[in-house]
Amino acid sequence: MTALALLLAVVGAGCFAGAAVLQHGAITSRVDLRQLLARPRWLAGAGLAVAGAGLHALALVLAPVSVVQPVGVLAVPLAVGLSLRNRRSPGQVVAGAALCVAGVALVVRTAAGATPHAPADLGRFLLVSCTVAAAAGLALAVLAARTTGRVRCVACAAAGAVAFGLVSALLRAVSVQLGTADVGTLLGAAAALAVALAAGGWLVQQGFASGPPAVVVAALTVIDPLVATGLGAGLLGEAGGLGTAGVAFLLGAGAVAAAGVALLARHHPDAARRQVQHPSTPREEVPT
Repeated sequence: MTALALLLAVVGAGCFAGAAVLQHGAITSRVDLRQLLARPRWLAGAGLAVAGAGLHALALVLAPVSVVQPVGVLAVPLAVGLSLRNRRSPGQVVAGAALCVAGVALVVRTAAGATPHAPADLGRFLLVSCTVAAAAGLALAVLAARTTGRVRCVACAAAGAVAFGLVSALLRAVSVQLGTADVGTLLGAAAALAVALAAGGWLVQQGFASGPPAVVVAALTVIDPLVATGLGAGLLGEAGGLGTAGVAFLLGAGAVAAAGVALLARHHPDAARRQVQHPSTPREEVPT
């Protein structure tokens, strides 16, 4: 089951990378949902994103969050390659992508090696995880609203990643307690999933409007698994054997991956070009 889950997660990562490039190319400096729904390129990207999400969700049913979630980091080099096709990738961009992959790989290796404990109560998980995710997402959204350029791009993507990390951990929690949780708790989980998906999707589109797809994907694939793994470790008992040293190592691995995101945001050619534009200058619209 674990091998199948990993395969599904890899294919899903490819879908996410393609979706990011397609949707970024269809978005101007303003996110207008009515206009986006009339653009075939954006709709194709949305379809790929839905397919990737479905594959990822199925993988989460088959294996723990700490094993499946970080596989999505493969979307980073794929997105870099697609966004810079027919162009030479700067060394700093390659280094940034490598740091993202290495950092998240260290996260999954450390978290997956811990001894799982019994899952926590789903009701408690809902309350605590939604509160933590909402606070973090709101803080990042406020930062995005007060900034422009690469900072706004990363902040929007990070806020979306927090929402998607909550979705991943919540899907895993529901899957392991589906037969024992009461109907009210399951309905609450469904509502939380819907809100988190909608908020995360909107924030990611804002990220695409502010920077290149590779930067958005990098922020998503780094922060999303860190949030999901953190919630799995703290509330689902999936990393109960880590100890203080293990937690410190996880934080260090996360710092390595975050450094990769910073490199991509600073040196990606598309990010540098957009940084010198005036914030109010609209992007040239790509014909669809």
